[in-house]
Amino acid sequence: MSTAYLDRKEWKPAPSCGKQVAVVGSGPAGITVAIKMAQLGCAVTVFEQRPEIGGVLEYGIPEFRLPRSLVQKYRHVMCSLGVRVRPSTTIGGALHIDDLLRDGYDAVFVGTGTWRARKLGIPGESRGNVLFGIDYLVDPTSVAIGQNVAVIGAGNVAMDVARTALRSGARKVTVYARSRHISAIDDEVELTELDGAEIVCGKAICAIDDNGPVFETAIFDEDNNVVGYEEELDHVAADTSVIAASQVPKDKLVLTTGGLETDHRGLLSVDGHGMTTVPGVFAAGDVVNGPLTVVHAVAGAKLAVEGMTSYLGL
Repeated sequence: MSTAYLDRKEWKPAPSCGKQVAVVGSGPAGITVAIKMAQLGCAVTVFEQRPEIGGVLEYGIPEFRLPRSLVQKYRHVMCSLGVRVRPSTTIGGALHIDDLLRDGYDAVFVGTGTWRARKLGIPGESRGNVLFGIDYLVDPTSVAIGQNVAVIGAGNVAMDVARTALRSGARKVTVYARSRHISAIDDEVELTELDGAEIVCGKAICAIDDNGPVFETAIFDEDNNVVGYEEELDHVAADTSVIAASQVPKDKLVLTTGGLETDHRGLLSVDGHGMTTVPGVFAAGDVVNGPLTVVHAVAGAKLAVEGMTSYLGL
């Protein structure tokens, strides 16, 4: 949906269908579900843990890649459709999913994303010169990263961290990949290198000390498979080390909702219609699939909308 379309279209509340829907999380999946269910005439309330809506659009993707004004346009659309937004409200904190069902919501959608950084389990992760990438991107201005930054990981978040660090005053940013497989999108890798970051492959992180990360250097065969590691460790000097090695969902919802099941990664289990193991509770996006793209989250949300529509008899 382009911004021009958002600006041109007149958004008005639909006739009421008599159903109430709660949307937990206002990232790409949550916004999609809120708008589509409101267009069907549902009374929709969005519960967002942070002060602003948008999820990864607001707090995970840097401003230079996604203008914050776009998120506000979607908020205007939701409000024009009659969607109510409760910011700074954590479901799984004072309020639980059971409270939502008790208070008359006919269906609940969970699109809470993956906001807990995955630990590497190495010595040094709690040091003051270490950050997690997903936390750093929420507010890069809140920390002084220094002149020399090491980014551990090679996914899209790692590339966003590297480019953000360069725009935040770092003079040298190096992205360290464990193998020669770079999981980030090719375009993002190219832009990261054009911005001035260096990408070094074959570095397996084993510790972080006060001076920076400590790596084992991989030995590759002719097919670029890792077949071993050099005996001597590589001690790299860096003012700040940023760990960007994927994310997992927070577990507040699971801990406070009886019968809500997950897989071995902590991702919510859903059926082919997007419904979780709790009747009437649906989910989509990163909390179901793990950290993927905005496009994947929106596509999953549309499938969940179909499931919710059928469940509500609309």
